[in-house]
Amino acid sequence: MKITLLDPSLVLLVGPSGCGKTTFARRHFKPTEIASSDYYRALISDDENDQSVTREAFELLHAVVAKRLARGKITVVDATNVKAEARRPLIKLARRYHLPIIAIVFNLPTEICKERNRRRAERSVPDYVVERQHDDLQASLGEIRREGFHRIYECNGADEAEAAVLERVPLRCDRRAELGPFDIIGDVHGCFDELCALLDRLEYEFIATQPSYAIKHADGRRPIFLGDLITRGPNSLEALKLVMDVVEAGAGLCVPGDREALLARKLRGRNIALPRDLSETLEQLENAPPEFRRRVATFIERLPSHYLLDGGRLVVAHAGLVEQMQGRSSRQVRTFALYGETLGEVDGWTDPRRFGWVARYTGRALVVYGHTPTPDPEWINNTINLDTGCVLGGKLTALRYPEMEIVQVTAQKIYFAPPSR
Repeated sequence: MKITLLDPSLVLLVGPSGCGKTTFARRHFKPTEIASSDYYRALISDDENDQSVTREAFELLHAVVAKRLARGKITVVDATNVKAEARRPLIKLARRYHLPIIAIVFNLPTEICKERNRRRAERSVPDYVVERQHDDLQASLGEIRREGFHRIYECNGADEAEAAVLERVPLRCDRRAELGPFDIIGDVHGCFDELCALLDRLEYEFIATQPSYAIKHADGRRPIFLGDLITRGPNSLEALKLVMDVVEAGAGLCVPGDREALLARKLRGRNIALPRDLSETLEQLENAPPEFRRRVATFIERLPSHYLLDGGRLVVAHAGLVEQMQGRSSRQVRTFALYGETLGEVDGWTDPRRFGWVARYTGRALVVYGHTPTPDPEWINNTINLDTGCVLGGKLTALRYPEMEIVQVTAQKIYFAPPSR
């Protein structure tokens, strides 16, 4: 069995006493990564078998798990975890810190667990306790699949558990090893001609346009697109195709905008209401080949909510991201990255204005985002908004990183006018 662990994440080992959880944990994880209920019992009472301190032991365990998850450390909980009420507070902690939670279930025959316990001189668990834990596990197997685990791995025999191979992989948003240089491009909204002009001004060379777009830069720079590639402008599909070709070739990066996220859901058959501008893009896609529509949906679904880059010094997200969500993965992180934080007020360009978080931002990473158009790039604290309303007749803007140089092209015309009030 190959077990892929997202790093960071919370890992719950689930199974009755004697199933091999502790041996498995020691084989695959550093001692500092393991939070063991037995260890905390011993820490309190000098006896890991002392069930009278179980409540206090789990209070300590939960506190340590919370501190490690807050720091983005992979954490393994070595306890039976066979009941939903034992798993529930741990699942809640993982969600609080926006990290995936993984279950590794040791569903071994009861007789194997009982025999192993009999051989353990330091701690022999009575047979009836092992049987009860095994029954609790069987009753929980259906529940576990509904509790929101990112992945569940089940070892159904001793040999399978012993032969398991673990691979640690970073979260998709974690690209800290990529240092740049980058050219971060604001909301395109179908302004394909302006996008080509901006890439030209940034000194990218088009080395192919048919059947696929391909670009390169003499200095090894790569573009990063901040989402909302489509809607409102004159050529959404061509802008989308260019970005897909570039990203799929490894020559650039992209995060989804709220418009792409809605489009992907609709292309997958979800019954959702679409804004008028997105309905027009969907109509254009319906005239495209089916394989292109499938490619679009797959491309969007595989985009991470945001990227953490340059050793953690740079974050790119369509609508921005608060510090405690950076480099993490949850539904709340994706929602914030797509839509931002609404203030409940209106500005002169769009409704609603979504800048509440930037006034409080004190993070170390520079956050580059778009989503809410402003006449000029807007620096607030250690953030910059690059959506300068090209589709509204403004400009298409790029930030050269790490030089912090603004490069722009002016829209050829006003393609979209917000409804008058």
